[in-house]
Amino acid sequence: MTQQRKERVEGLLQQVVCEILQEIKDPRVGFLTVTGIKMSPDLRQAKIYFSVIGDDQARETTLQGLKSAKGFIRTELGKKIRLRFIPEIEFVIDRSLDHGLKIFSLLKQVEREERIPRGETGE
Repeated sequence: MTQQRKERVEGLLQQVVCEILQEIKDPRVGFLTVTGIKMSPDLRQAKIYFSVIGDDQARETTLQGLKSAKGFIRTELGKKIRLRFIPEIEFVIDRSLDHGLKIFSLLKQVEREERIPRGETGE
């Protein structure tokens, strides 16, 4: 299978998963963003990366809700896309936004510290 086909299937899967997630009634699955999908070369497994605004507790709660809805999601995928095999899915918390915000915060801190002339502490 070509890399191009794999990427097309990943894009289609991401679009359909986003639609399905809007149908989930579980209160643990609130506002989340599917940030990407990585499939195995044989298209039998898919890791679905998602981010949630909030603390670690909110992320874990959302992850538990997604895990419990896994069967429903796979069933709906089977109805909405035509693949020989509906992939096994695994949800993974995407922490890249957190890392980006941390780096941004550190850069701002360095920028503020460089504005203070050496030897002055602002006291």
